[in-house]
Amino acid sequence: MKRYLAYLLFAVGVGLAACDAQGDFTGLEYAPQMYHSTPYEPLTQITDTDEGAWLSSLDNGVGEFYNSNPNNPYRMNSRVPPANTVRRNPNDFLPYRIPADSIELASRVLKNPIDSTEVVLAEGRTLYTKFCYPCHGGAGQGNGPVAEVYLGVPAYNKGRYRDMTEGHIFHTITWGRGRMNAHGSQMDIAERWKIVRYVQTLQQQ
Repeated sequence: MKRYLAYLLFAVGVGLAACDAQGDFTGLEYAPQMYHSTPYEPLTQITDTDEGAWLSSLDNGVGEFYNSNPNNPYRMNSRVPPANTVRRNPNDFLPYRIPADSIELASRVLKNPIDSTEVVLAEGRTLYTKFCYPCHGGAGQGNGPVAEVYLGVPAYNKGRYRDMTEGHIFHTITWGRGRMNAHGSQMDIAERWKIVRYVQTLQQQ
């Protein structure tokens, strides 16, 4: 009986010690491998080579939690891209450079580089439903759930909105206009052009 009591007191003591978290010490962890990944991760930076050495099963001379890259500056895992380079994409699109206040220029010169196929329209509709429906509604009538609170969302098939060019629509999606916020940071260029294709079908309804 005394032995079991001693085991119980020991377990309680360990549990209380694990709760003693302060500063950078988070307390003892159960199955720490579930919290700390061994591979390099760009969003974590553990530079202490002894971190996790007490449970490491590796034979590389460092602790299991160490995940920095000694070959890069500042031991960072991800390197800064070379200057004046752009990210490659399947369509080889360059970054969009027409300024936000140049919508008239965009309206005149921009042409949609993506063909209006059934697949593109289907993808455009999916993206439209995700990003545009809350304000503009399913049929582009300006009657989405947000428009019930913030009145004045236009219908695509009425007035001057029916004649908006593809460049105008793309520029507006990218930079926003009036009460509409910019969406250029939420969608890549190809996704914006697919929405343009779908919006053009709503203009004709």
